Amino acid sequence: MDIVLYILAGVFLLIGIIGSIVPGIPGIPVAYLTLLMMHITDKYQYSWQFLLIWLAVVIIISVLDFVVPAWGTKKFGGTKYGTWGATIGVFVGLFLGPWGIIIGPFLGAVVGEIIANKNSSEALKAGFGSFLGIMSGTILKLIACGFIAYYYIKTFVTDTYLAL
Repeated sequence: MDIVLYILAGVFLLIGIIGSIVPGIPGIPVAYLTLLMMHITDKYQYSWQFLLIWLAVVIIISVLDFVVPAWGTKKFGGTKYGTWGATIGVFVGLFLGPWGIIIGPFLGAVVGEIIANKNSSEALKAGFGSFLGIMSGTILKLIACGFIAYYYIKTFVTDTYLAL
C-alpha cells in the first residue's frame, strides 16, 4: 500500500510544480497533498506541528499570490486605481484561462492608471510592477514546492534505503 501512496505523492508533487508555473492549477495546495500522502504511509509520518506549519505556509503563499500583483503595481508608482485594476485583473484573469491570470493583472493595472489620467508610460510602468508581482509569486511557489520535493525525496530515499 505504501508504494501506491508514494506514487500518488509523486504525482501530486509534479502537478504542484507544474501548477506553480501554469496559471489556473492550484500548484502549492496540490503539492501540499504530497506531504499528506507521505504522512499516511506506514513507515514514515511527519509531526502534526510540521504539517500545520506547512499548511500555514501554503495558505500564506496562496493569499500572497493574489495580493503581490497589486503590491507590485503600487511599488512601481501605481495609484489606487492601478492597484484596484490589478486586483480585479487577477480575478477576471481566472476565467480567461492560463494566460488570463498573467495578462489580467497587467492590463487591469494599465487600464486603472489610464482611468486615473496617467500617461501611457506611467500606466505601463504600473502594469510592469504587476507583472513583476506575478513573477515573484511564481518564484515563491516554486521555492515552496522545492522544499516539499526535498522532503518527498528524503523520505522516499530513506524508506527505500531502509527497506533494502
